[in-house]
Amino acid sequence: MLTITQVLHDQIVAHARADHPDEACGVIAGPAGSGRPERFIPMLNAARSPTFYEFDSTDLLKLYREMDDRDEEPVVIYHSHTATEAYPSRTDISYANEPGAHYVLVSTADCGNGEGPFQFRSFRIVDGEVTEEEVEIIPG
Repeated sequence: MLTITQVLHDQIVAHARADHPDEACGVIAGPAGSGRPERFIPMLNAARSPTFYEFDSTDLLKLYREMDDRDEEPVVIYHSHTATEAYPSRTDISYANEPGAHYVLVSTADCGNGEGPFQFRSFRIVDGEVTEEEVEIIPG
């Protein structure tokens, strides 16, 4: 199960809405080994695409060095789908290379960049196998 604060949840959704119609992407880092998502890190979708996301390789290298320096790891890796449900695509599954991370997807298909209904779902993706997990949103 993913346990995430309301503030982090809202930041992910706001980023997804702001980048619509392109997919948004980012990471929430936490203390290594804790499994606690704490630090919101929105990233630039280098693909600038409504159907695909890609972390900029320079930004990603910088992020991993920064997380190493802070004794952090990626607890949540998130992105949005702008026209489909919040479920990992074949491409998403093939790029999922952090077996310990929660993969969060937000669908802005019904709300675009405005208020309105959205989907917020979390998955574990290990060796190409997708398992949906519950999301608990806590105060904070």
